[in-house]
Amino acid sequence: MAALKFKIALVQLFVTAKKADNLKKAAKLISEAARNGAKLVALPECFNSPYGTSYFPEYAETIPGLSTEALSKAAKENGVYLVGGSIPEKDGDKLYNTCTVYNPAGDLIAKHRKVHLFDIDIPGKIRFQESEVLTAGNSLTMVETPFCNLGIGVCYDVRFAEMAQIYAKNGCNLLLYPGAFNMTTGPAHWEMLAKARAVDNQCYVGMIAPARDEKASYVAWGHSMLVDPWGTVLETAEADEKIVYSDIDLAYMSQVRQQVPITFQKRTDLYNIENIVCSKLPRHRSPSSKP
Repeated sequence: MAALKFKIALVQLFVTAKKADNLKKAAKLISEAARNGAKLVALPECFNSPYGTSYFPEYAETIPGLSTEALSKAAKENGVYLVGGSIPEKDGDKLYNTCTVYNPAGDLIAKHRKVHLFDIDIPGKIRFQESEVLTAGNSLTMVETPFCNLGIGVCYDVRFAEMAQIYAKNGCNLLLYPGAFNMTTGPAHWEMLAKARAVDNQCYVGMIAPARDEKASYVAWGHSMLVDPWGTVLETAEADEKIVYSDIDLAYMSQVRQQVPITFQKRTDLYNIENIVCSKLPRHRSPSSKP
């Protein structure tokens, strides 16, 4: 029988321009998390390279490749399920932002290519266009483990509620989003989105960020966190490198779903365009208008 409670570790890693150093540090922190009882470990978006369109082609690898082999080895040596953040993946002439997942034997059991590319333009704040370099993935990714079912997204994917709803509807208890929000969108939306996805779907949500590097061309917000099905932030980091530990308690999740039973109260019979009734306000003539 599967345990109703297990420990998760979210690794907020300080990423440098040296891939080898990033891989070495990731392996060290994965090992530390396992020694502290984590059964599931998750890394941040672009854990092996700086985040930026100019870096993606330079750091991109095929899968399998150097970085994914290092992840496989770390999962096997430490006997953990490992959500490998993301790396720039090269496949033929295309590049993807890709998350790989491993079991405790070191087997690659899932690969999620970021579905929604981060293309934004906030005047005076930030402009970023992943689509200038990357190609979007075309599938959603669910992972079965002995502890619970995972739904995987990468960063900008968290903004799309429908994706999370599909995961929850199909039995995911934990949604994990390796992500590198910035100093504009991070303070405004990072925690809000994590809470929204958790409350909407009455499941656990983990957000895993790189640590903040003030000297980087793209400065990450940090604040890796785990949110429970009630919308409570259980544990969080600030800006520095840190492992965030927390428990996933499936019994508590079931309690929340029983107390506020939205799963059974949904009116899916109404959720389509045919059932929208649009009423128009009456048109008022001005006092001077003639009949």
